[in-house]
Amino acid sequence: MNPKTENSKYPDDITLLFLFLSFLKIGATSWGGFMALISVVQKELIENKKVIAEKVIFDGISIASVLPGPMAFNVVVYIGYYLRGIKGAIVSMLGILLPSFIFMLILSYIYIGYGELPALENFFKGVLPAIVAIIIAVGITMARKNINDYKQVIICILAISALLFIKSVFVTFIIIVGSGLLGYIIYHNTTVKIEEVNTTSNNSKNIKPLIYSIIGVVVFVALIWFSPYFLPSKTAGIVNVQKELIFTLSTISLTLFGGGYIIIPIMQEIIVSGLQWLSEKEFVDAIAMGQLTPGPIFISATFVGLKVGGIIGAITATLAIFIPPGLLMIVISEFFGQIRNSKFITAAFKGLRPAIIGMILAAGFTIGKGIPFSGFPLGVFSVVLVASLKYNVNVAYLIPFSGLAGLLYYNFFI
Repeated sequence: MNPKTENSKYPDDITLLFLFLSFLKIGATSWGGFMALISVVQKELIENKKVIAEKVIFDGISIASVLPGPMAFNVVVYIGYYLRGIKGAIVSMLGILLPSFIFMLILSYIYIGYGELPALENFFKGVLPAIVAIIIAVGITMARKNINDYKQVIICILAISALLFIKSVFVTFIIIVGSGLLGYIIYHNTTVKIEEVNTTSNNSKNIKPLIYSIIGVVVFVALIWFSPYFLPSKTAGIVNVQKELIFTLSTISLTLFGGGYIIIPIMQEIIVSGLQWLSEKEFVDAIAMGQLTPGPIFISATFVGLKVGGIIGAITATLAIFIPPGLLMIVISEFFGQIRNSKFITAAFKGLRPAIIGMILAAGFTIGKGIPFSGFPLGVFSVVLVASLKYNVNVAYLIPFSGLAGLLYYNFFI
């Protein structure tokens, strides 16, 4: 498959099934949070399958960084929408969420049944240094291709420094906006305006399904809101629980900027202190289980839903925390598609790309500093870094084998 070009909106060989299976695989092998998932996307869709260009990921990260909700999930939504419109966005959402939802559901049932976390911690101890190596490898690969002069090197270093030393929930927003402005100031006289793409036919293909989807969501929300008044009391009680989950979790996800870890104190305040759906210990363990599953940390909402409303509640809570920001991402993506080739955007993105690369490299350091400085983690990190950079080994092999190595090492040699 060839990387998608601007003039071929939906290549015939990029099917909805292909998108679903690709993101299903990515969702099952992306432990470690936002940049880890982005790194797996880069390895799978750019280096291995070559279906998108790197600028698509840069564009997605740039938009997701200034929108609420789970950033990595929003980038996936952008890629799906970019390749196959609203249907592509939907199947990409489902593909990326399904593995982490299933993992979280299994862990939640075990936790509720036995009151303790399974022995996946040793698996995670093997996965973590591998994730750091993959993130660093992706950052190096992107830097080689996208950093072309000393000005971009400086922007990259500034982004790394900001992420490591500025302690603010708005640091990502500051980096994105600041690097975009720097890019425009530095490069607006040197960039050549790209010819505008004829998007007339694509607009109608995108906008109509988008409008229908928004109308469908509004109708669904209205039905959920008013249906308890017309249902038998027992059924109305079940619907009321789902309604509370939908409006509580969607409100949380639509008002949080800055990625997964920002959600933790807000969820704790609302769900533990306010609504008292979980105890303090249950909430902490839910976050821990979210760390032990691949995919975004927002998946901890699955445990909340299961505890409050059973299996239906688990599904409701998961959809409620991911779908609203995903829809917002689709709307903004459609608007962005109309201006992406302007001189302003072209110049701004020459500043944004090295900043995003800096964010990726800084994320590797941030995750890595929590790993013990000992022989086994260093060994896993070194092997995976070489395998990824020099031999381009697929992460679908690197992650599971690193986890199995962690299980064997910490169970039998420690």
